[in-house]
Amino acid sequence: MNTLGNQAEKVALSYLEQQGLTLIKKNYQTRFGEIDLIMQDGKSIVFVEVRLRKNNIFGGASESITQAKQRKIAKVAEQFLQHHGNQACRFDAIVMDKAEIQHVQWIKHAFEV
Repeated sequence: MNTLGNQAEKVALSYLEQQGLTLIKKNYQTRFGEIDLIMQDGKSIVFVEVRLRKNNIFGGASESITQAKQRKIAKVAEQFLQHHGNQACRFDAIVMDKAEIQHVQWIKHAFEV
């Protein structure tokens, strides 16, 4: 991952921890893909996609989470839950742009599967 991407994930993790979530796993990978952050929020597992956009020419960071990307994340999440016990879960997104990487937008329930 590039340095800017690493920085975005660190900012996102710090932000979510300040909101009371606890890190379970960072950059969880399977043959289906990767989930940036897996967090605990109370009794729920939260699968977090971190998106950083260098510019908005092709839409903002939240628009870059396509249906194909959502399906891939859901498949990875399903595999995680099979190995770690099925629990209530949700899919969130942390979005930011390069110009204001410290300005975090947290989208709870960014998508449903």
